[in-house]
Amino acid sequence: MKLQTSGTRRQFISAAARIAAAVIFPRPDSIWAADTADPRVADIAARTIGIDTHNHVDVPLTASDMPGPDIDLAGEMKRSGLAAICMTFATDYQPGDAYDRFLKGLASMDRQLERSGMKRSLTPDDVRSAHKNGQPTVIQAVEGGHFLQGHLERVEEAYGRGLRHLGLLHDSDPSVPLGDVYTNPPRYGGMTPFGASVIKECNRLGMLIDLAHANVQTTGAALKLTTRPVIISHTGLDTQLGNDPRMAQMMRPRLISKEQARMVADAGGAVGVWTHLANTSLEYAHNIRALVDVIGVDHVCIGTDTKLTQPSPRPAGPPPGDHSGLAGDPPPGSRPGGPPPGPRLGQQGPRVGERTNLAWANQTAGFYYVVVDAMLKTGFTPEEIEKIGGANYLRIFAAAANK
Repeated sequence: MKLQTSGTRRQFISAAARIAAAVIFPRPDSIWAADTADPRVADIAARTIGIDTHNHVDVPLTASDMPGPDIDLAGEMKRSGLAAICMTFATDYQPGDAYDRFLKGLASMDRQLERSGMKRSLTPDDVRSAHKNGQPTVIQAVEGGHFLQGHLERVEEAYGRGLRHLGLLHDSDPSVPLGDVYTNPPRYGGMTPFGASVIKECNRLGMLIDLAHANVQTTGAALKLTTRPVIISHTGLDTQLGNDPRMAQMMRPRLISKEQARMVADAGGAVGVWTHLANTSLEYAHNIRALVDVIGVDHVCIGTDTKLTQPSPRPAGPPPGDHSGLAGDPPPGSRPGGPPPGPRLGQQGPRVGERTNLAWANQTAGFYYVVVDAMLKTGFTPEEIEKIGGANYLRIFAAAANK
């Protein structure tokens, strides 16, 4: 990058900051940098701690699939501009023992982190330190308490393995249910007794509770039990349906009302806005704005529900109930967990919207750069972007951990 010797002192400082950002987060190809005319984008992306509160990384969950292919986790994170992701996986899409899949998933992630020279952040200070040192990092999450199987002691075991972000629910009920899922018929009147005990154990250990996939009754019951703030890591308001009626019909059951969002915010928590139902980065920024208008800038974060790295191969043709149809997520055993499906065997190229760095058509810059640019265009201040980009999540992570 050539530094201009003319211009104002402000332009000089801005250019110097962009050079510093490139040193901190080196990118193998400059097209991933902020390719916008707004000089603030690279500065804000480098200075703030961008965190995706719900990002799927596909790794093997069964012995027959291990060790699996190597993935470029560090490279994709550096391209994205994100400082951290809540790296998650789900165990309820394959038959067999969910506890065994959970342990193998953690082992597979151990391998990929070691290969990438990365570590899990166990505390908010770990995240801040990694960002200061220019090192991408992850916060270990899991989507669904299926691995618990009624064994409360496994919460502490998982904590010991580095889990810090527990999504209580996912699409299917575990063998010992925790609560009502928003896409399934209500069965439990909110939280089950076991779900209540898991919440109390998370509070005791200092593990962040994620109420994504919880219906409004479950959310209300959980908030009465918890002594720490919680998060809904990935969703959208049910007023923001986008411009595609077919996609809106699919995703409508997975959106939350303003009432449910306010319940979480009033308890000190936050809601992550996903990239679904936004065909452009500007539409995404408008969806963020809509939620901010309801619950305030201190209670909104980014939770894409995308995949930073290459999705696992899937059989040709959409499985029953896939997001490419009209019935929500597929049943157990049909595909790995994660956001709407990507390319099937026989298709060419990645599906726009599944990969974090290909969240929108014709995206040439890394995800966080594009989002920062769109938020600036939508009227957000740098200070507001810093909060939504990651500071809100870190505050709640700290409150949950009591650190």
